[in-house]
Amino acid sequence: MLNRPNSLSNPAVGIAPKFVPTLSEDDAVVQARLLKALADPTRLRILSLLSRHEGEVCVFEIVESFTLEQPTISHHLRILRDAGLVDCRKKGLWAYYYVRRDSLGRARDVIDGLA
Repeated sequence: MLNRPNSLSNPAVGIAPKFVPTLSEDDAVVQARLLKALADPTRLRILSLLSRHEGEVCVFEIVESFTLEQPTISHHLRILRDAGLVDCRKKGLWAYYYVRRDSLGRARDVIDGLA
């Protein structure tokens, strides 16, 4: 039997909530993905490396800058891409990554919105 709240078991049913989230569920998912991407030391270091360069950085150069294997770096880069923090351009066998500066501003806005 499905247990549904009713006015007898839950006196708050039918009463308007005092506090309403100002963030939609969809926006919360997007923002959580962004913050989750930033919540890893390796990804922060990759982002720091990329942000110091005006242009693109070859994935080979990123791997050479760390003591991690290429598949691990690629995994972290994919998470950063999925969050919209970095993007890449493929040229032959290599991928060249760069920071999406607009997304860094968006990340700052998300954090400022929580303050």
